[in-house]
Amino acid sequence: MIKLRLKRFGKKREASFRLVATNSTSRRDGRPLEELGFYNPRTKEARLDTEAIRVRLSQGAQPTDTVLSLLEKGGLIEKTVRPAETVGKQKQADARDAAAKQAKKDAEAAAAAAKAEAEAAAEAAKAAAAAAAEAPAEDAPAEA
Repeated sequence: MIKLRLKRFGKKREASFRLVATNSTSRRDGRPLEELGFYNPRTKEARLDTEAIRVRLSQGAQPTDTVLSLLEKGGLIEKTVRPAETVGKQKQADARDAAAKQAKKDAEAAAAAAKAEAEAAAEAAKAAAAAAAEAPAEDAPAEA
């Protein structure tokens, strides 16, 4: 199978890439079947041989993910949304919604617990005040 991939060249830490058509089993920097373009990731410069790329794609060549994004930016291929990408985004949205619902439920439960605790504290204070009011009357029984 023929793949459209990037072949690295340039200095260390200053990579540039050639867009090449190569056999899928060959090495990354091996001898290509045909050079189809150039890409510099530092300056985002891309020069593509559109005719040759269209010919290779019509022959059934499969572009790698990076090359596919370059071809989409260059206007050679219509941008497609992969089913896995759609499913993944849907799962992320569902997870966010579930987390928001859980957080809301936890906040409501915490507010209810705080309210119940405040009411219990108020009742305990009332009981303590009532007990304090009754205690002095019981302490003074025998003066007569």
